[in-house]
Amino acid sequence: MIGNSMDSISQQTFRRFILGSQGLWPGRRYQGLAGTETALRQMQALQLDPLVMVARSQDIAMYGRVLDYKPDLLYKMAYEKRKAFDYGGWLMMYPMHEFPYWRLHMKHRQERGLRWEHFVHPPKEVVKFVLDELREKGPLGNRDIEGDAVKAWSYRGRKETSVTLFYLWLIGEVMITNRKGFDRIYDLRERVLPAQYDYAASVEETEDFFGKKHIAFHGIARENSWKTELSYYIHRKVSVQEGKERIERLIEKKEISRIQVEGQKEAYLILNSDKPHLAVLEAGRIPKAWKPKGPTTDEEAVLLAPLEIVSARGRAKKVFDFDYIWEVYKPVHQRKWGYYTLPILFRDDLVARLDPKLDRTTNTLHILGFWLEEDAPKDGVFADALANGLMRFANMIGATKIDLNGVKQSKLRAHLKKNIKL
Repeated sequence: MIGNSMDSISQQTFRRFILGSQGLWPGRRYQGLAGTETALRQMQALQLDPLVMVARSQDIAMYGRVLDYKPDLLYKMAYEKRKAFDYGGWLMMYPMHEFPYWRLHMKHRQERGLRWEHFVHPPKEVVKFVLDELREKGPLGNRDIEGDAVKAWSYRGRKETSVTLFYLWLIGEVMITNRKGFDRIYDLRERVLPAQYDYAASVEETEDFFGKKHIAFHGIARENSWKTELSYYIHRKVSVQEGKERIERLIEKKEISRIQVEGQKEAYLILNSDKPHLAVLEAGRIPKAWKPKGPTTDEEAVLLAPLEIVSARGRAKKVFDFDYIWEVYKPVHQRKWGYYTLPILFRDDLVARLDPKLDRTTNTLHILGFWLEEDAPKDGVFADALANGLMRFANMIGATKIDLNGVKQSKLRAHLKKNIKL
């Protein structure tokens, strides 16, 4: 019960809060260009991926949160309005106002260099050359700068200038100013970053900020993983003892609390500012701030992105008892489901999955495979919600037809064919 010294919540509240804190439940509550920015702030971070089987993972993530989302909104928000920036080896998009806190991470990157590459720091003359090229010519991509081949293979580029650009980006000297498709176009930080964010927050502010950000990103975060995640954010080792002391300090400052989840032994952490939502959810109600602008997930199923924080990297199993692994990088013979299989959210649960492919010559969305969970609803309400969800997804990617041959459940397939109107 909410209110005890060690709060305890039900599995349903756990599931609903994680979905709701990420803007996925009970329906889309953001709209348009401004809503895309607000959605990113609510999400805390958005993982970027280049693959475009039907749409990029980041666009599928935004489609699930922003009513009538179109893929061009993300680039407009980030690169034209300067409301977000891309950063990190684990490539993410973050709200622009966070940049001053990331300067500590960048500083530590600069001190340590690129230790997984063939050099710790790029040669000074190459750094100077790359910065001079940007200063004189303006925004440039890897292909726009001539350079010698790297002396050892590098995942980050075949030329020393390419690896140097990547290094300068990691230490914050350059930023991604735009993208051509998914190719990065770099420019000097001072020409990309809005002036009000061009400073470094203090170490103390930064470490507290990231300690709370990790919790906000997950909604409810495992206490056991907190120090590891903080280590990533500030790019230095955080010992077990330091992690414990930092958690206790944030608890004493009444900024975070421990909670217990029904049926689980481990402790979780939550921001105190989010605790009122738990009380509302435990009472069986929906927080007023979560009111949808369109259909609810009862009325319209949502296809989740493959890199969606609520379901990727084993979280689907932990939260929804839904076994999900993105199989895109697995050899064909090792795939259980399909190349680009996506989970399907209905109401507050993951109930099915499908493997989609877009034929851009005919603008046809092909459902190559479709699988229901054993406990998935099989009534007309779910069938209607799935039809609505497929129509919205098709509209987002520009499909004018849907091929349902991969839906082997004949009654469901017939219902979908009858009700899908594009």
